[in-house]
Parts: sequence; structure tokens; C-alpha cells
Amino acid sequence: MSGLRILVPIKRVIDYAVKPRVNRAQTAVETASVKHSMNPFDELSIEEAVRLRERKTTPVDEILAFSAGPPKAQDILRTAMAMGADRAIHVVVEETAALEPLGVAKLLKKVVEEQNANLVILGKQAIDDDAGQTGQMLAGLLDWAQATQASRVSVNDGAVEVVQEVDGGVQTVRAKLPMVVTTDLRLNEPRYASLPNIMKAKKKKLEKKTLADYGLDTELRLKTVKVTEPPARKGGVKVEDVDGMIGKLKELGAL
Repeated sequence: MSGLRILVPIKRVIDYAVKPRVNRAQTAVETASVKHSMNPFDELSIEEAVRLRERKTTPVDEILAFSAGPPKAQDILRTAMAMGADRAIHVVVEETAALEPLGVAKLLKKVVEEQNANLVILGKQAIDDDAGQTGQMLAGLLDWAQATQASRVSVNDGAVEVVQEVDGGVQTVRAKLPMVVTTDLRLNEPRYASLPNIMKAKKKKLEKKTLADYGLDTELRLKTVKVTEPPARKGGVKVEDVDGMIGKLKELGAL
């Protein structure tokens, strides 16, 4: 079989260590002057693509990192290339613009067809909107096999075997390429980009495009009515014995 051509979509999000704040208009989370980084699940995707190359069980022809976002999104693409991606494509989207999962899936379908990719590895969700829909929608649009929430991935002779997290534990699924795989936290431990690799990444190709280049309808179908902070957590109460606990639960309507 020919080698793997892996597409890894990544997203620039508010850093996981930052506590999000709702803006004054209560229309969205405040993003101005807030630290951003690569979506943690997407870091796992880049790492897994590089590990597939390093295992050498199946040749990897190319690892392509892709992101659609504001100009600053090129920073995470450079990080992806420092981790091992061969090149990157950046679809520049204005800071105020928004893309919904369906729009992203349609865009990725165009990229898959344009770049002749046969394996897409992406995070199961982004930590900003937690939609968890893009991978499944992309597989549906492409009519490809899919495996979600992967905790282990192996490729041999054109077949992809994925151990995935399910409610009852784990299960193993197997399908032939082409395929879409979404990653879960137990998949791997992403490497740090070394200084030499960061310097090499500056010389790798980063192609800039626009949504117009793909001729897509990215009209928003969802409207955010209001964004609010979650209610403050109430303090607990102490009870003397089991009877007291049962009485309190009945009082709260939990029993």
C-alpha cells in the first residue's frame, strides 16, 4: 500500500490553565489579553501522527497540520511543525468571525480532497466550546470509517485498529483506510518542542489561505442568546447519623 498522508486539524483556544471570564455583554467568553495555546486534544493528535511515523509499521508520506483561525493561529501551527508535522495550512479567519462544527467539517472535507489525505487524526473536542462534533461530521461528509475517543492507535497493511474509551471500559474497533480518528487523553503524552526543532519549524512551509479559496458557505446556524457564569457552589452540611442524612436528602428532594 502507499504511505499514510495524515491530516491533523488543530485549534487555538484559551490556555487550559486560564480560568475563562464572561465578557460584560454576556455574549461570549473574554478573549482579549488572555493567553492562548493549542487545544490539548489536538496536541495528542500531532503526537500520535509523529509516533505512527516513528513506529515504522506503515510508511508515513506526510503529516499536514491545519488550522482555521485568526492570524495568531500560525503560532500553534509552528508548534505543530516543531513537534514533527512536515508543513501546515492556515486558513485565516477574522478574530470576530466564528466557525461552527459543521462549517469546520465542510472545510476539512475540502482540505482532505485537495491534499489527498487518507487518515485524519483530530481531538475529540475543543476545550472552548466542548462541542465534540467535528470528527463525526467529517466522517459522515466523507463517508469514511471513524473511531472516536482513541486511547491507542495502530496501522498495519491498510487497516487501522483503535482502542477506544466507552462507558463500560474500552473496546477495540478495526477498519480499513481511509479513516477519521478522534483522540482521548489516555492516548499519549505529547512531547515538548525542542529549541533546535523550533528553529527548523521556521523554515517549514506554512501556506496561508482564506475561506473564499474553498468556496464554502460558513453561515452560522446557531445563535448564542446569553453566556453566564455557573452558579456559585453552595456549602455542604454535616449530619449526625444515617437517619439525619436520609432526612436531609428527603428535605432537598433527592429521595
